[in-house]
Amino acid sequence: MTTAQTQELDVQPTPLALLLLGREADPRSERGVECPGDLPSPSDPDLVARARAAKEKLGDKVFVLGHHYQRDEVIQFADVTGDSFKLARDAAARPEAEYIVFCGVHFMAESADILTSDDQKVVLPDLAAGCSMADMATAEQVAECWDVLTEAGVAEQVVPVSYMNSSADIKAFTGKHGGTICTSSNAERALNWAFEQGEKVLFLPDQHLGRNTAVRDLGMSLEDCVVYNPHRPNGGLSAEELRAAKMILWRGHCSVHGRFSLDSVADVRERIPGVNVLVHPECKHEVVAAADQVGSTEYIIKALEAAPAGSKWAIGTELNLVRRLANRFAAEDKEVVFLDKTVCFCSTMNRIDLPHLVWTLESLAEGTLVNRIEVDRETEAFAKLALVRMLALP
Repeated sequence: MTTAQTQELDVQPTPLALLLLGREADPRSERGVECPGDLPSPSDPDLVARARAAKEKLGDKVFVLGHHYQRDEVIQFADVTGDSFKLARDAAARPEAEYIVFCGVHFMAESADILTSDDQKVVLPDLAAGCSMADMATAEQVAECWDVLTEAGVAEQVVPVSYMNSSADIKAFTGKHGGTICTSSNAERALNWAFEQGEKVLFLPDQHLGRNTAVRDLGMSLEDCVVYNPHRPNGGLSAEELRAAKMILWRGHCSVHGRFSLDSVADVRERIPGVNVLVHPECKHEVVAAADQVGSTEYIIKALEAAPAGSKWAIGTELNLVRRLANRFAAEDKEVVFLDKTVCFCSTMNRIDLPHLVWTLESLAEGTLVNRIEVDRETEAFAKLALVRMLALP
């Protein structure tokens, strides 16, 4: 891509973009390093038996968490499944487990470490399993944003609200500045709380969840929202725009949910008459506006559980989950399809595969601690403060 094309696409090279996934160490980001051990071959016919044997040997010492977006080959070994926050809380509720193996991505394992006891050790089977959205907001960029808000004279009116899909550093910033964390399930409650504390919200790092919640649930207008671009001077915003805005949205997004478009919705309605379109609130605003229902991962699962036999559903979320739901509800005569024609897995979530899980469990069973995720004490204290505020939301 030429320099001219890069400028046209409003893409600015950053140190983050220059790191090849899994090839460089950056412990305070969502990318990790190469696996330090020798992975078993993916073609090993004994992988399932090896994982089962290692898990049985560890017994109650290990607790395996499986995010909804994980592959089936990994999910089969999970003690519990769920979204990122549910899994972190499940881990905290199992203090007898010495090892928490989090089959998810880096920020999820960080949250589990923050919420579990000091005696528990959180392990991520592949340190390079990250989240591109979480990487779109670094601690340095957010600190600079706060300076911009201060210079504009609005920082004292701003309450930060950070999505669960953020690094421990961003959660700590949020806690330190009087804000709270939210999930896609409680974003409306979190914003209502924030507007009781101040006049404006800085929403990190997913602009779409922030915009959709503000406009769809709180009744704001699109004009009430501005987008802060960390790659432009002053975020690309004037002091007047910051003073007029109610929602200051960070320019971040989910690479999976951001792929769905109005064309996807129109196409599936044409192909499947009577289909119900159900999408995650990380999708673009126009996609959410065109959908029949909008909700979190847990909402999507419950909606399909309650759906009548013979109903048809097009789901706008990660493909591993949609495929699993399609198989599950086929027996109940419910048709479940992926919203887009293009296959779209979460590529970094899919780095957690059976060879990595086998290597992790066998290492732990042999007494070797691998791939531990550990948040430093100061960061943990402020991040936990923000999470506790979320738990206290009315």
